[in-house]
Amino acid sequence: MMNPIDDDLIETSDQEENIELLVEDEYDKERIDKYLTTLLDDMSRSYIQKLIGEDRVLVDGKAVKSNFRVLSGQSVTLYLPELKEAQIAPEDIQVDILYEDEDIIVINKHKGLVVHPAPGHESGTLVNALLYHCKDNLSDINGLLRPGIVHRIDKDTTGVLVACKNDTAHRFIAEQLKEHSITRRYQAIVYNTFKIEKGRVEATIGRHPKDRKKMAVDVKNGRYAATNYRLIENLGDKYAYVECELETGRTHQIRVHMASINHPIVGDTVYGPDKNPFHLEGQALHAGVLGLIHPRTKEYMEFYAPLPDYFTDLLARLR
Repeated sequence: MMNPIDDDLIETSDQEENIELLVEDEYDKERIDKYLTTLLDDMSRSYIQKLIGEDRVLVDGKAVKSNFRVLSGQSVTLYLPELKEAQIAPEDIQVDILYEDEDIIVINKHKGLVVHPAPGHESGTLVNALLYHCKDNLSDINGLLRPGIVHRIDKDTTGVLVACKNDTAHRFIAEQLKEHSITRRYQAIVYNTFKIEKGRVEATIGRHPKDRKKMAVDVKNGRYAATNYRLIENLGDKYAYVECELETGRTHQIRVHMASINHPIVGDTVYGPDKNPFHLEGQALHAGVLGLIHPRTKEYMEFYAPLPDYFTDLLARLR
C-alpha cells in the first residue's frame, strides 16, 4: 500500500515507542539532559527533564537523574509517552500563504516552524496553524495529528510546502510524490567551491547505525535516493551557492547527499562542521520551487517562495 506521507526531509521524531542511543566519545561525561537536548533537537530541555523525572530515560537499563553524566559506550533509552490526539488544538499562528483554493493550501514555511505535533512539540506547529485557518477543511488520511500534511520539510528549512484540504486532493498529490513527478527545487549555501557546473548524487539513505536521529548514505536497509545539483555561483574560495532538485524524498536527503560529496550545508551542525561561524539557526536551505498537477483542474502549477532575509544577508556577506 502507498504510504500517504512522503518522508521528505523529516524534521521530527517518528512516533516510536522508544528511542535508543549509543553514547559516542565526543559526549563522554556530558550531563544526560544536555546530551539528549543536543541529539534530539526537536525536544526541549524541559521536556527531556520531565521524561527523566518520570523514569522514562534509562542508561544501561537503569533510571537516572538530570545531572547524571553519561560515559562513552553507554546505552541510553527513552520511552516516549503516547501523544494524545485530543490535545492538538487550533492556534492563531501567522503563516505566509502563497496560494489557496478549495483543495490545497500552499505555505511559505518560516524557519523554526515544526510541521506537525510530536513529543516535545505538541503546540506551535504548522498543523496547529492550519487547524485555526482551515477549521475542519483538512484531509484526515494521516489522522488527527497530521491533518492535511502530505509531505514535510525540516524545522529549520524554509520555503514551499503544500497541504491538502480533502482526501481526494491528498491521494492525488501523494501519488505524484510516490511517482517522483512533483518538482522540488531547493537553494542552499554549502561549504567548498565547485569545479563543475552540475552533478548528481545517487546513494541510498538510511538510519545512521549508531545515532537514530541522523541519516547516512550506503547503510544497511538504505533506500534509493537521487539528488541533482547545479552550481549557481562560487562564493569566494570557501563556499558555494547551489540549487538542488529532488528526484526522491528521503529523510534529510539534500543535507546527507551534499555532505557525502564534501559539500555540507552551511549552518548544518548535524552533517557538517560542529562550529557555526555565521551563528545561523539551522542549515542554509530553502525550498524555493514546488510544482505539481492540481488535483481538480489537472493543470500543472508552480509555486515560488522568495529567499528569506537570513539567506540573502548571508549571500551578500560571502560575495
